[in-house]
Amino acid sequence: PLETPRLITPLPYRSGTSFLAWAIVNNNQPVPDVFSKMTKIAASGRLGQIRRQREDWQRDATKALATGRVGEAIHAYSAHGMVYAAETRERARAELIDTWDAQRRADPDKSQIILTHTNAEVRDLNLAARDRLRDVGHPSTGSGQGLGEDVEVQTERGTRAFASGDRIMFLKNERGLGVKNGTLGQVERVSPDSMAVRLDDGRSVAFDLKDYAHVDHGYAATIHKSQGVTVDRAHVLATPGMDRHSAYVALSRHRDGVQLHYGRDDFADDRQLTRTLGRERAKDMASDYSRDMAQDIRAFADRRGLSGEIRLPDNARAIQRDPRGEIAPVERGAFAGFKPGPVERTTAAEQKPRRGMFAGLKLNATPAPSLPTKTPVRDQDRDYVRAVERASRSVEAVLQARASGAPILEHQKVALERTSQALEQIRPGASRDLQSAMQRDPALLLDAAAGRSGPMIEAMAQEACVRADPNLRADRFVECWQQLSQDRDRLYRAGDMTGRERASKEMASMAKSLERDPQMESVLRGRTRDLGLEIGMNRGREMGSGELGRQLTQELGIGRDHGMSR
Repeated sequence: PLETPRLITPLPYRSGTSFLAWAIVNNNQPVPDVFSKMTKIAASGRLGQIRRQREDWQRDATKALATGRVGEAIHAYSAHGMVYAAETRERARAELIDTWDAQRRADPDKSQIILTHTNAEVRDLNLAARDRLRDVGHPSTGSGQGLGEDVEVQTERGTRAFASGDRIMFLKNERGLGVKNGTLGQVERVSPDSMAVRLDDGRSVAFDLKDYAHVDHGYAATIHKSQGVTVDRAHVLATPGMDRHSAYVALSRHRDGVQLHYGRDDFADDRQLTRTLGRERAKDMASDYSRDMAQDIRAFADRRGLSGEIRLPDNARAIQRDPRGEIAPVERGAFAGFKPGPVERTTAAEQKPRRGMFAGLKLNATPAPSLPTKTPVRDQDRDYVRAVERASRSVEAVLQARASGAPILEHQKVALERTSQALEQIRPGASRDLQSAMQRDPALLLDAAAGRSGPMIEAMAQEACVRADPNLRADRFVECWQQLSQDRDRLYRAGDMTGRERASKEMASMAKSLERDPQMESVLRGRTRDLGLEIGMNRGREMGSGELGRQLTQELGIGRDHGMSR
């Protein structure tokens, strides 16, 4: 069976014609969603035998994942000591590398891969793995030797440093080399112009980088990229962007075992981990979007897992997309601007920057009085916790009313505005951080509204760091841009031109936003390849202010029309 299914085209039609199609429906989207819907109107069957995992209980866990029983699978792996919780994601990342390294040294002939959701995490994990191999006395995977001297090469993704002994992943099918997207190997020889690699299947290939440069470090990979990969052991770093489908892929790549790591700053406990990894993503297809505010927030936040500033589609009012995470004006609050009722759709050029999540809310409530400036730290902390919980309850009340189709009552509007202002006065920017944290993990809002505000406050602290650091804002921008680009291509292949146009408008809005954040734009000029611009790093750094946004807008019009993602 195909792990990355393809539609058979062209398919000659004749009355009475039969054809056979197959797919692994829990892997790549959206084609499996098409297959899932086809099974409702046509005869279908399922393959029930699992061959990849060697132990019976792991095969049972894979079956549970395939049928949506994610909690059952995670419980099984936890019972066998394969689920690890750390206090923070940073600590979880370090413990994952420790486990990976220990197993690598204990049995170097066993193949391994590290999996996570975002490209930014992949980069961090690849660097951490290479640093570990550079340590004295740490032989490289399977070679018995340390890494050789680094050689900088120009790859399709930008400049990378490779050395003999490095793990490498091929990113594009190439029949002449006999490699596929996701093929793994080990570098035997590298120069600025060429590379020789011993593949995991035992073959050796050599190629000039001017002919084939679709390679990257192969210690870690995104879950999406790992579809079709089989290894002896897998190590997974769970993050809030994962869902049921990515959980299935990540936890079924191994033969012998998988270790699942997570930080409690992302998931408070196993219950929240299970809830997040058990989310159904098929309902997030463009044709299935509901039009109430709560559902749209959850759908988009679940899909992206990358950026806290994501605009709502169609009739729902737009959430501000501003990768900079600017502080909302205190006098209006981050939730200023929401106007209940239907809203006319506008083009990207007609849209104006909005300060808060509920763009259009016009309230006459007077600003809350300033809090005393000399407040004991302990009391101020308690005030902050209470302010977060009150703001969460106000937001939840508005979302529930919107979801049920009921009008937003005046007292709900006033409560929303006042709690937002109170939060801002205790800690400027906090209401924007709450908004971003909620969009990245909607479950945080429900917990905070119920008085369990610890995870929300931790997530808000992370959002404050992103808001203050142009490099982190640039990471968010790149990840969101890449995800939207993939969505845009997917919608094109699915024939959803309306959805594709919506994604294009979101990307155009992002490009426009660079004018308002010159610091982030300056960082992004050195990452043009990550944004799909083939202009070279040096040329990107030479750009003038505002030129990057114009280049991205131009790319939307001329370079992406055939829906082929990078």
